[in-house]
Amino acid sequence: MASSEQDPSRSVRPLESSIRTDLGTAATYAGYLDLDHLLAAQHPRSTPEHHDELLFIVQHQTSELWLKLVLHELRAACRYLADDELAPALKCLARVKNVQRTLVEQWSVLATLTPREYAQFRGALGNASGFQSHQYRAVEFVLGNKNAGMLPVFDREPVAHALLVELLESPTLYDEFLRHLARLGLAVPAAVLERDVRQPWTFQPDLVPVFRRVYESTDTPWGVYEACESLVDLEDNWQLWRFRHLRTVQRTIGARTGTGGSSGVGFLRRALDLTFFPELYAVRTVVGT
Repeated sequence: MASSEQDPSRSVRPLESSIRTDLGTAATYAGYLDLDHLLAAQHPRSTPEHHDELLFIVQHQTSELWLKLVLHELRAACRYLADDELAPALKCLARVKNVQRTLVEQWSVLATLTPREYAQFRGALGNASGFQSHQYRAVEFVLGNKNAGMLPVFDREPVAHALLVELLESPTLYDEFLRHLARLGLAVPAAVLERDVRQPWTFQPDLVPVFRRVYESTDTPWGVYEACESLVDLEDNWQLWRFRHLRTVQRTIGARTGTGGSSGVGFLRRALDLTFFPELYAVRTVVGT
């Protein structure tokens, strides 16, 4: 056979004899993942159906799935910290950080949607907006950006509303971490430990010396130091997500208002001023001075 010719028998990879093909009533990949429902959950509303609306739907549905996992891991981390189990809490945070990187990169897919393409089906969204994502709001609540004024948005979604009320009234990830530090013997101010957890976190200057000791002392357990840096990673990643969201919206609709009634880019830009763990950034100014 000439060297330039290909043996047709090599173009098909034979199945290994151990692979099961007659599944019958056995568990299957599609059944385990409930793919019949998952892949049938995309319902473009433009008429006639616009080619790019599927991209828009899939982008946001996959984001919601990742947010579900983020929330699952953050709530587990809170429980671990409440039980002084720092190591598994850190494992949860490590997973969240990897999910965050995926969420940030996803914006590059949506950014392939041009202004003209989006304009051709934007009207089909009506007032639907990512602002109404209860899972996004839930993650923000767990991280400390609590706002009871958001609850009315979900009055017609009882399950979502109940979840947000629960998280509003529960300690945040930061609260649980600070309580853990106090139980380890660090001088976390009583006012911080006894604060009303329903309120959004505000900068606590008396916490800065506590974190200065964490960062400067050679006696600091490595896990505590790692946890501080992991929280900073979480916030940095969330801010990157916010920024990529802002830039994607800006390149797609410019300065137009959002479908949910917000000012659009202006509203998203103000979110960049929000911070979850301000003392962990403030301490960097005094470490080593």
